[in-house]
Amino acid sequence: MKKNYVVGIICTAVFIVVAVLLVSRYITRRTPTLLQGTVECTTYKASSKIPGRIAEMKVEEGDSVEKGQLLYVLSTPELDAKLRQAEAVKSAASALDQAAIAGARKQQIEAALNMWQKAQAGLELARKTYERVKSLYEQGVLPAQKLDEATANFHAMEATAQAAKAQYDMAADGARKEDKEAAAARVRQAEGAVSEVESYISDAMIYSPVTGEVSTIVAEQGELVGSGYPVVAILDMSDVWATFNIKETLMPRIRMGTRMKGYVPALDRTLDFRVSYIAPQADFATWAATRTQGGFDIRTFAVKVKPEVDATGLRPGMSVLVDWDKIE
Repeated sequence: MKKNYVVGIICTAVFIVVAVLLVSRYITRRTPTLLQGTVECTTYKASSKIPGRIAEMKVEEGDSVEKGQLLYVLSTPELDAKLRQAEAVKSAASALDQAAIAGARKQQIEAALNMWQKAQAGLELARKTYERVKSLYEQGVLPAQKLDEATANFHAMEATAQAAKAQYDMAADGARKEDKEAAAARVRQAEGAVSEVESYISDAMIYSPVTGEVSTIVAEQGELVGSGYPVVAILDMSDVWATFNIKETLMPRIRMGTRMKGYVPALDRTLDFRVSYIAPQADFATWAATRTQGGFDIRTFAVKVKPEVDATGLRPGMSVLVDWDKIE
């Protein structure tokens, strides 16, 4: 009887000691600090410089696209009409430029030459008449009036011959240098207008700026979109990272290039990451002090980490869990 009593006391004492040890271990056990981040990637938004109606949508959400692949086409009848107008102006300017370069027509040059030759013949006749009248006047046969008339006629024919020669030279030389330069400038101006409209028309066909996956299509075929309106969003899956919002009290252990291991529940994998960006300015407060003395608001910094190994399957929106105590 006494022996059973002793055994009972010993068992009770052992139970109490074990219970105390377990409770003490539970109380003193340190709970691991887990940080949760979100996977993100570079997003490109395809848009056009011109407004228009979507004539044809070439992709769907979830499609994989290559850089330079056609995404959608806009219908721009107004630009087509402007192009025809610009081309007509260019044709007219080119015709005027060719006319300035070619100069007067062959018939105009021949007519000017004939007028000059006619003026030369009249000048020769006036010169001979003047010489005869002058000789007779000196002999006293003709009065001074006749000499004056012959002299005036001779000078008039000289002026007529000079004017005819100038007309012929102008026709033979063609347009002036300044006129040719002005005509050439009008051609360049018209060509610039055509190139501008063609550039806008080419922008009606929108191509993918990067290789990736189509995440969102904002407008559908037949809808009218404005200039710069983002129609197709493309995710660059080759440029992914995870973003953490870390309390400033934990920042002393973070540096550029710091390595850490992150567990991705969606992949059931642990990947190696390296810190690639630390926000230069704190964001919001994650904990506010309840006392005016002896406490302070704890703010957070955005920290980005990039995978150091092949991150196939890592997609935006996935969670990444990091054990803070195991950060190198």
